[in-house]
Amino acid sequence: MPTTPATVEVDFITPRHLAGGGDPAWITVPLHRACGWSHGDDPLMPRVLLSSPDQKALLRLEPGPDDQWWALHHAAEPHRPAWHASFGARTPVELIAAVTDTLTDPAPAADVPCDPYEALRQAGWTRYFDDGLVSPDSTAYVERPGTPADPEAWFFTVTLGTRRKKVWQARLGAHTPPHLVAAFTAALADPKPLLRTGSGRSLPSLDPNIVTRKTTDVLAVLLAGALEDRVQSLAARRPTPPAVPTPVRQAQPKASRSR
Repeated sequence: MPTTPATVEVDFITPRHLAGGGDPAWITVPLHRACGWSHGDDPLMPRVLLSSPDQKALLRLEPGPDDQWWALHHAAEPHRPAWHASFGARTPVELIAAVTDTLTDPAPAADVPCDPYEALRQAGWTRYFDDGLVSPDSTAYVERPGTPADPEAWFFTVTLGTRRKKVWQARLGAHTPPHLVAAFTAALADPKPLLRTGSGRSLPSLDPNIVTRKTTDVLAVLLAGALEDRVQSLAARRPTPPAVPTPVRQAQPKASRSR
């Protein structure tokens, strides 16, 4: 009697900023396997440290009840001061991955001005005080204090309830490259739902007036292969070195035999 393929119950969550943190491996595994970031090994410490091949960037994942769980630091370069970014525990890993994927893209970023707010405006975010935008459901907002001549860090905050209880916050330093901030806002504004398993225990809110959760069964093999597909896709961005042609050995002329 043929066996039925195993399935897993999966929830598709919108808005994505309320989908919960997700699996950290979505970020750490591709950085190591596809982008060549090295990691330390300290089994007695509940943290992950990954450093870029050029040793200019360091990603730290360190669970802490009252602090940002993710911290990304980048050293100064000739054209840019050092910068940093941090993300709270419930920041969806897909949003953080948008930053790390863009950072590790071997294709140089287009040297043109970009407006990180543009993707949010296109998604219906509206003005929030003098320096920010708020989402259509009023649960997320972004602000950048300071002045146009001297801007400060970007703050992305998600809250719930009349008392605006904080769910998560992302902080991108003032010197964070604009195309990385734009990658984060584009992922934040993306209307596509995020996939989660066991979301009944992990969602910051189950209020159907705030979160839409559509449940379906997905083949377990497809779910298990999603991370591997992601690794392969990111690894394919790296140019394959040209094959070195094998020298053709010329046949030596045979010496003629005198008669």
